[in-house]
Amino acid sequence: MSEIVIGTARGPAGVDVDRPPAAPVSLLVLGHGAGGGVDAPDLVALRDAARAAGVLVARVTQPYRVAGRRAPAPAGHLDEAFIEVVRRLHAEHPVPLLLGGRSSGARVACRTARELGAAAIVALAFPLHPPGKPERTRAPELATGLPTLVVNGDRDAFGVPTAGGTVEVVVRPGETHDLKRDPAGIAAEVVDWLRRRGWTN
Repeated sequence: MSEIVIGTARGPAGVDVDRPPAAPVSLLVLGHGAGGGVDAPDLVALRDAARAAGVLVARVTQPYRVAGRRAPAPAGHLDEAFIEVVRRLHAEHPVPLLLGGRSSGARVACRTARELGAAAIVALAFPLHPPGKPERTRAPELATGLPTLVVNGDRDAFGVPTAGGTVEVVVRPGETHDLKRDPAGIAAEVVDWLRRRGWTN
């Protein structure tokens, strides 16, 4: 793993880059949750499984977290920083681009995917709505028209999206929003989905 810092208009972002053993088949850029970091169990498990399958994985720490703040920046600021980082990474590694993340990071990936020319989206623990407020749905963010895999737990207080169009949804029994019970199983499911579409070895 190599750790780099990429300057953005919203401050420096941290990037953990994990290269596969051979030339990468694709580039997977992952974002973290609102109050968490890139070492969340599901992100780490996905990094390990994807890297072993020939994917170059970059986990992006948003500038507000690099600056030591826990409260997330506004959505527009998150998107702006993510776009700058991904463009830099993709310019250096011109292979098919896959975007993803967990919770807030999944939302950022969805909102920026078309602008960045991504081939697909992986959304872990997509927060469909704030807990107890199903009327405040974020489902439109998933409607990108791109192949999208959503993996949520059936006990997620933020809700579970509905499959439709280009969006596939996998519901993991017994998992809550943190997806901590079986991160390796989740990662294997994601990599299998990527493999069936030709983005892994």
